[in-house]
Amino acid sequence: MHYHVLTLFPDMIEHAMGQSITGRALQNSLLSMDVINIRDFSENKYNKVDDYPYGGGAGMVMQPGPVFCAYEKVKENIEKQGRVSKPKVVYMTPQGKVFHQKIAKELAKEEDLVILCGHYEGIDERVLEEIVDENISIGDYILTGGELPALVVMDSIARLLPGVLHNEESAQLESFSNNLLEYPQYTRPVEWHGKRVPEVLLSGHHANIEKWRQQQSLERTKERRPDLL
Repeated sequence: MHYHVLTLFPDMIEHAMGQSITGRALQNSLLSMDVINIRDFSENKYNKVDDYPYGGGAGMVMQPGPVFCAYEKVKENIEKQGRVSKPKVVYMTPQGKVFHQKIAKELAKEEDLVILCGHYEGIDERVLEEIVDENISIGDYILTGGELPALVVMDSIARLLPGVLHNEESAQLESFSNNLLEYPQYTRPVEWHGKRVPEVLLSGHHANIEKWRQQQSLERTKERRPDLL
């Protein structure tokens, strides 16, 4: 997987993705990331990339030119490396479809994924119509920009890539993998604050443990997320 992030705040993306599991994946070349600063393609000496909206209204709107030029630069870089010339482009916006595990699995199949982060009151509609394939939201609320949603999407996809998780089984058994929430987890000590680990988990009987976990997943989903059933 090759990520290409179009953003006004590259440091946010680079710092967060350089940590923990995704950081190790980048170091080990299990995934790659190219962060493009849209301001580098500004059409004025002040690196300004926004302007007042036509028709009036509060806030500013990102101009189409710098966004398009940043995208064209991504395509050029991909072509130089001998890969597809038209990568999939997703735009992080509260107007998009709400992100979930099935979308993560679909996007994980892409060789190159361009993630466009908006800011201010959004991006000029004309460039969105020209380059964006899919609009994605991480929930029905508003953030100051698309960087945090982009990180959510990138982290979720990265966990599905071969070799990123040390335990490949982990990605298959976590919440939402089978439309159920994950069962409760326990570790040492056996007793803590007067509460013991369920005896079935100490039994070593793998069939009984699996049955218990399935039941716990079902009960937890009914209680916390019945909409998934």
